[in-house]
Amino acid sequence: MVILKGIPALLSPELLFALAGMGHGDEIVLADANFPAVSVSRCGPTLVRADGLGIPALLEAILKLLPLDTYVKRPAAVMDLVEDDQKQGLETPVWAEYKRLLANAGSESDLERVERFAFYERAKTAFAVVATGETALYGNLILKKGVLSPEEQA
Repeated sequence: MVILKGIPALLSPELLFALAGMGHGDEIVLADANFPAVSVSRCGPTLVRADGLGIPALLEAILKLLPLDTYVKRPAAVMDLVEDDQKQGLETPVWAEYKRLLANAGSESDLERVERFAFYERAKTAFAVVATGETALYGNLILKKGVLSPEEQA
């Protein structure tokens, strides 16, 4: 548990360290329980464990600290549905929750949808991959870090 003022208790010291180490344009993957977080992390990204936590709660906590990139059209990306799931009309209600939380943090842009294997490749170049207990299908989310204004740094 993190015992500091203003730091959400869901954020472990390892996750705080990863967030603090990220620079402008770096990406962090919030991986659902089915995501190959360990094997993707062998390619370079730091693996951070957040077992048992759902991504919406973790996202809400992260967005209190992490500025999103305002220099790109979409600072948040999800793994798009594979063709069969699209044909079956699979619903992804977790995406609406992500959009709501992102909007609350000031990001009104739509979620970028990334094809499954392209998402895996992009995850391999991320700064960190956070392995969560999220069970929602297509719950994976990538966030791109932005910058703090001089006023925000004071």
